[in-house]
Amino acid sequence: MSKIITSASQQNDALFVLIKSLTKSEKRQFNLYVGRLGGNIDAKFFSLFKFLEKLKIYDEKVIIGSGIVSKQQLSNLKAHLYKQILISLRLNPAHKNVRIQIREQLDFATVLYQKGLYKQSLKLLEKAKNMALDNEEKNIAYEIVELEKVIETQYITRSLSNRADQLSVQAKELSQQNVIASKLSNLSLQLYSHLLQNGYVKNEKEVAFLEVYFNKKMPKYDYRSLGFREKLWLYKANLWYSFLIQDFLLSYKYARKCVDLFNSSKLIHLHPVFYLKSKNYLLEASFLVKKTSTFKKELAAFETEIENKEIPLNTNTELLIFMYLYSNKLHLHFLEGSFKSGEYLVAVINAKIEKYQNRLDNHYVVLLNYKIACLYFGMGENRSCIAYLQKIIRSKNLSSAEDLQCFARILNLIAHYECGLDYDLERQFVDTYKFLLKMENLQEVQKVFLASIRDLSDVFPHEIKNEFKKIHAKLKKFENHPYEKRAFLYLDILSWLESKIQNKSIATIIKEKANLSAK
Repeated sequence: MSKIITSASQQNDALFVLIKSLTKSEKRQFNLYVGRLGGNIDAKFFSLFKFLEKLKIYDEKVIIGSGIVSKQQLSNLKAHLYKQILISLRLNPAHKNVRIQIREQLDFATVLYQKGLYKQSLKLLEKAKNMALDNEEKNIAYEIVELEKVIETQYITRSLSNRADQLSVQAKELSQQNVIASKLSNLSLQLYSHLLQNGYVKNEKEVAFLEVYFNKKMPKYDYRSLGFREKLWLYKANLWYSFLIQDFLLSYKYARKCVDLFNSSKLIHLHPVFYLKSKNYLLEASFLVKKTSTFKKELAAFETEIENKEIPLNTNTELLIFMYLYSNKLHLHFLEGSFKSGEYLVAVINAKIEKYQNRLDNHYVVLLNYKIACLYFGMGENRSCIAYLQKIIRSKNLSSAEDLQCFARILNLIAHYECGLDYDLERQFVDTYKFLLKMENLQEVQKVFLASIRDLSDVFPHEIKNEFKKIHAKLKKFENHPYEKRAFLYLDILSWLESKIQNKSIATIIKEKANLSAK
């Protein structure tokens, strides 16, 4: 229990997490930064930094026991150290992205303006504005234009009238574009929030509500006047809408538009996180509609981009690349039925989870554990499958992963059945039903399957295959149901039933289906 508490406080301490996220070069930069401050090399905040850097687990008792700082001073000293690390990171060339460079020029121009050096200030602002416009940083560009207007009223020139008109027009255009971008990004965020809170649509009534909501919130726009940023938010809003209504072909279309937008504008280096997410949406949509050839092509292209360092690498993108790459590597083995050849991924994924534990959201850990469990299930390694499912079932505070919790329990039942663990099967049923009773949005597929598999315990061995055929027939009608089909995306129950009916492995069944769809 103490280990769990320590781990939780370690996760929650912002300073400790920040220090543990620093690379060797960033730590070296901080040492140099502190040295340049003069007289600070022995300062308490630097001593605290060196101590926390070596500490493996955050423990305030150990920190206070070191004698560096008293309990009363610790909070203030941590806040000061946190600020100094951020200043050092901002000065690090590796973090000098375009937005920081533009902001820096704007700060310099403001200083010059306050000194009354209007001409010099305007010159810097023009340079910063052009950089902002070239890199789709329109919010900053609007700020720059507003400052230019202020300065122009004090720096009298013969061209003031014409200049004033130009700045007024530019300010109006930027303001309109920023409003459109803001409304589209709001819509995108609200749809994502709706998905987290309510899940996918479950009936016609929910579809109708969502359609009205989406159309009402969608701002009016002229597509020809949209820039990169506005188009990206437009595509993302449509992408979330399509996911919500479970139109995965439409999801693929808009994910494709997002990726193509980046490739045509050559702006991957400016927004690598948005690009990585777009790439993942494209791969996920390809997986959901079982476009195996497209999925393999896109996954190979993604790996090439990573190997060639075409996607800027930092601590943020490094984490996203891990999650998206390995999650989709598992997906490939699910599509092809090549479960055994994907087993090597388990050790790699577990090592990465350990490496990124301070920064990896628990939802993604649960998601990866579920996919590993599915990999072992496909291999017929049901005890290993159960071991990974138990990690999910025992997890706490997973309201956003309710679907995964549900399907983990159903797969757990199947894996126990496959292992012949009949003595434990009844208890698993009771636990599963207790959990599912708490769920308000239980799908019809789940209800039918649970009722059917429970009855298997009363079936004579010679009748079992016929019973599997009955269950398969009941569930088959939901395979292409607009609101029930997603159950089969989490867990391929039909292929498992077919493997029992045909006396084949589930891997063989999926391979046969993959070969058939490729023809």
